Amino acid sequence: MKLKGVTVGAGYFAPFHCEAWTRIPEVEIAAICDLNEEKARAMMTQYGVPRCYSDWPEMIDREKPDFIDIITPPATHEEICEYAAKLGIHIICQKPLAPTLEASRRIVETAAAAGVRFMVHENFRWQPWYRAIKEILNAGTIGDFTHAQFTMRMGDGWGPDAYLARQPFFRDYPRLLLYETGVHFIDTFRFLLGEVESVFAQLRRLNPVIKGEDTGQLFLKFANGATAIWDANRYNEVEAESPRYTFGTLRIDGTGGHLTMDTESRIRVKPLGQVGYDYEYARERKNFAGDCVYFLQRHFVDCMASGAEYESNGTDYLKTIAVMEAAYLAAKLGQTVNLSVPAQGVSK
Repeated sequence: MKLKGVTVGAGYFAPFHCEAWTRIPEVEIAAICDLNEEKARAMMTQYGVPRCYSDWPEMIDREKPDFIDIITPPATHEEICEYAAKLGIHIICQKPLAPTLEASRRIVETAAAAGVRFMVHENFRWQPWYRAIKEILNAGTIGDFTHAQFTMRMGDGWGPDAYLARQPFFRDYPRLLLYETGVHFIDTFRFLLGEVESVFAQLRRLNPVIKGEDTGQLFLKFANGATAIWDANRYNEVEAESPRYTFGTLRIDGTGGHLTMDTESRIRVKPLGQVGYDYEYARERKNFAGDCVYFLQRHFVDCMASGAEYESNGTDYLKTIAVMEAAYLAAKLGQTVNLSVPAQGVSK
């Protein structure tokens, strides 16, 4: 018997979700909802979804799904999650999870209290290059990872029309770079390096037409002694076929060598004292960023069937959000924030 799902949201990222669901035979998406019924209807037609709605409570009440896939702006998540949880509907929810750490906690607690399964749609760790890098770590090819440095230059945030073509709401976010993009990398660094012990950040706004920060550096220290730097900028450009394929370049040093990844997803491994080589692994330019949306949703369905815990369950993802909030606090104070002391949410 197939899992019956519904989706809420028909914006920029929703097609990636819907296309991926069409390739998971255990799932039937019964309906899609958006406040703009014309957009919902267009996606319904494109992906063969039987019905569409412009009112999400009506859709939930009528369809009685097994799960709901939430692809709406962060400020709407808490209300939708609470409504679904009270009806015993399992939840997969896009990030950012909520505008504040406190609201994020309430979402996770509400789902837990209702006994429903809850997963955050944190897809970056499912990009095939990170799964391959995790294999390299587990194999001990370059020893224990000691330092990671990721450089990102998106080039979609300069000029008076910044973000209008794809995600215009970015322009009004009071927090942008870390809140929308950096949280992906915090989660991915946790996937590769473990739990964060302390954080420092420097943030700046380059484009005056937006409200939030669009460039900065994030410095992380992990409990195992490893460190990471995320040097990110949505204003300046990189020369790449698609800046949104890998989102940048990566170098990881280890006790026994290092590896690099370029903007075309090529991984090169260089053990100490040995000749470097290209690391072969499966990936393709499909859906979004190496088909990571499909891999995440495949994981969601597999865990629903087996009862196994999701990698990005609510409790675990709150750790990622706490690091992000600590980074904003560190940037505000101009000092390192220790994660052993709970980070307080800051609004700007």
